[in-house]
Amino acid sequence: MAKSDEEACWAYSTEEQRSPRGMHRRSNAAGLSPRAARNVSFGRTPVAEFVRAVVATVRSASAYLSVALWVLVLGPVGMLLAYAFRRPAILYALGRGGVRLGLGAAGIRFAATGRSRVQVGRGAVYCANHSSNLEPPIIYMALAAIHPRLKILYKAELRTAIPVLRNAFDLVGFVPIERGNRDQSARAIDQAAEALAAGESFMIFPEGTRSRTGRLLPFKKGGFIMAIKGRAPIVPVAVQGADAAMHKGSPVIRPVTVQVKIGEPIPVDGLDFKDRNDLIDRTRRAIEALLAGP
Repeated sequence: MAKSDEEACWAYSTEEQRSPRGMHRRSNAAGLSPRAARNVSFGRTPVAEFVRAVVATVRSASAYLSVALWVLVLGPVGMLLAYAFRRPAILYALGRGGVRLGLGAAGIRFAATGRSRVQVGRGAVYCANHSSNLEPPIIYMALAAIHPRLKILYKAELRTAIPVLRNAFDLVGFVPIERGNRDQSARAIDQAAEALAAGESFMIFPEGTRSRTGRLLPFKKGGFIMAIKGRAPIVPVAVQGADAAMHKGSPVIRPVTVQVKIGEPIPVDGLDFKDRNDLIDRTRRAIEALLAGP
């Protein structure tokens, strides 16, 4: 029996789709070139994922090695020069060089918005979300306008883990804080508040640890007490994309572009100790709004 015209057309279409020529036409349905179509197809395969993982691992190893050599070779020289000339700015310049080297080797780029909100003429507490080890160096670069007056509160255990950095941290005025030691923590907060009142700024991560889900964890109060005592505004900072580059527990850094959003300063004028929870809530809402925005 002869096929109807409709059946014949359907059969031809099916055979054409099965043929290499038909597959080529389908792959180009979106206007892709043959090479681009092959690249799209390859990008979804396990082989492509494996290749990307190997490349990321090699680049990560290169980043760690280059930064380690930078610190070990130039760190002591920089400290000698900073001590000799009383110029902590030398260490900040070396720090920027090391961060650029490490981020570049790993394939990390960042774009910052709201730089005009950086408090160049006064002290402030820059309060950021935390989901990756990449956020501190990225924010350090985003706030380069206030170097060398940008300080950090850092875990006191780093002093024994990295002696070279310990000496550098002491020289530039970074403040160590011992979690679990209330007396030492209170002294550290007072020391940081005095620095704020003198015009220095601090970068803090109020969650205290990295979030595994990307959602904000409960905020610790120390940084907000410090801001109230030092009469320095809170500047909310939101970082997006760093968690995709470096997962918690993994040393591998994947190349991404990270977004840094600097929000409107939150004044602390007229606030005292009892207002700390309200200040925490306002800061949290501000960071959440930045994370949810375009």
